[in-house]
Amino acid sequence: MAIESGDRFYSPLVKNMAKEEGIAQNELDGIKGTGKDGRLTKDDLLAYIKTRGNAPASAPVAASPAAKPAASKPAPEKKAAPMSLNAGDEIIEMDRMRKLIADHMVNSVRTSPHVTSYVEADMTNIVLWRNKIKDQFLKKEGQKITFTPIILEAIAKAIKDFPMINISVDGTNIIKKKDINLGMAAALPSGNLIVPVIKQADNLNLIGITRAVNDLGKRAKDNKLSPDEIAGGTFTFTNVGSFGNVMGAPIINQPQVAIMSAGIIQKKPAVIETPTGDVIGIRHKMFISLSYDHRVVDGMLGGSFLRRVGDYLENFDLNREIW
Repeated sequence: MAIESGDRFYSPLVKNMAKEEGIAQNELDGIKGTGKDGRLTKDDLLAYIKTRGNAPASAPVAASPAAKPAASKPAPEKKAAPMSLNAGDEIIEMDRMRKLIADHMVNSVRTSPHVTSYVEADMTNIVLWRNKIKDQFLKKEGQKITFTPIILEAIAKAIKDFPMINISVDGTNIIKKKDINLGMAAALPSGNLIVPVIKQADNLNLIGITRAVNDLGKRAKDNKLSPDEIAGGTFTFTNVGSFGNVMGAPIINQPQVAIMSAGIIQKKPAVIETPTGDVIGIRHKMFISLSYDHRVVDGMLGGSFLRRVGDYLENFDLNREIW
């Protein structure tokens, strides 16, 4: 539900974030919005907060003379259950970024009914191909190639096949995104997470995606990302396998409607079909999962999209040339 201020509307998440940051209403009205009809989005506010103090906001939007505050009785504040403390317990106050992340996650769960689907993908061809070319890639490109850009390439291909995964919801309207802007969760030095965005990822080849992944990941660790580089994402990927996790069920990054997670790649015995019969062999397997907004993405779309990503990974050309 949007909150009105004069002629402008704000989501509850944006209002809560502004309150946490001590941003007054007239200052909030002066921040340029990139949402529909100039609406201020969460990404707009995050970008403003990051640069706040370096430059003043634009002139506040004048309130309409006819606009009057709604006469409504404030809802009673819900009190949290008392927390018990024991000797030796340490109280650590959340920093600003952690408070924003907490609000964002809680709002996402309140907004979207989450459903998660899982697929186990055979990554053997990709593992063998990467082992074959990684030294040459490092020598030619001056950087490493990881599994992340290969997975992101498969995601971009699958989104082109299933464009209704690449959407946002605005009230009862579905906003179908033209660009495929892939966010990738990255760790900040503080331990908090940030999601830099690879813009128009479907227009990049594998080398281009690899360069973007390495560059954004490094500058995230160095805390040198610009506001524009964390805004505008249409789909998010997180690699829980980098922590040794088998699989995950991530929370949707609003206002997107889906987020994909990849687990660790493990060697497993598997049944392999051959012209002369089935045999047992060692394969490299990885779980991928998709959490999606069940208001607009049903099981058929979510499951089919995830399966398509798995198919692109499993059918990777072992003899692929990238130069």
